[in-house]
This record gives sequence, structure tokens and C-alpha cells, in this order.
Amino acid sequence: MKLLLLLLIPFAEIAVYIKVGQHIGVWPTIGLTLLTAVLGIFLVRMQGMMLLMDVRRSVARGELPTQSAMEGIVLLVCGALLLVPGFISDALGFLGLIPPLRRLLVKRFAPRISMVAPRRNSAAGGDAIEGSWTRE
Repeated sequence: MKLLLLLLIPFAEIAVYIKVGQHIGVWPTIGLTLLTAVLGIFLVRMQGMMLLMDVRRSVARGELPTQSAMEGIVLLVCGALLLVPGFISDALGFLGLIPPLRRLLVKRFAPRISMVAPRRNSAAGGDAIEGSWTRE
């Protein structure tokens, strides 16, 4: 089933390209493809910077930025979809740039992903670095 889906996606992209090209012409279709790529890169970069600021705020509060990290992964996938030529992949990429939809995606797939926080030495108050030393 997954293999069939993987094979159908490129054919669907080609079919959409042909239909769009028939309606608006070859050069406008190519221009629209380039425009969506440039606009997509700009939007992904802008939202990535905002997400990075959220991560920094979470870390400053002493929280583990799991939600922001997973949203960052979604943004990365959306950026890749926007760079791949095709109107279907562009539509999916732009949908992932809508913050409420992105959060919904993360909540939907978050139970399948586990993140582990680094351990701290609780016996020494949590701020100690373990090691050894010798006097010279």
C-alpha cells in the first residue's frame, strides 16, 4: 500500500502540472513553481526563527522544549515539501506552515515519539559535574 502511494504521488503531481499548464501556460506554471519555492523558503525561515525564540524561552525557564522541537521537525519537512517542484507538495507544505495545524500535527503524532531529558546528579543538587581530580 505504501509503495503504491509512493508511486502515485509523482503521477498526481505530473497530472496537476499538465492541467495547470493547459490553463495558464507553460511559463506562468514554471513561474508559479518558482514563486511558491521562494515564498515557502521565506515563510519557513521566518517561522523557524520564531520557533527558535520559543525554544530559547523554554530553556531559559528550565523547561524541555519538546513541543517546539517537534514543531521544528514539521517545519523542516514543510520546507522540503515547498522546495520539491509540485503543486500538491506545495499545498501540503503551506498547510504545515499554519501554526494551529502544525500544533495539531504534533499532538497527533507526539504519542509515537519519545524524547529523553538529560539526567542531572540529584545527590549534588543538580548542578554538579562528575569527574575526578589529582593534586600535583
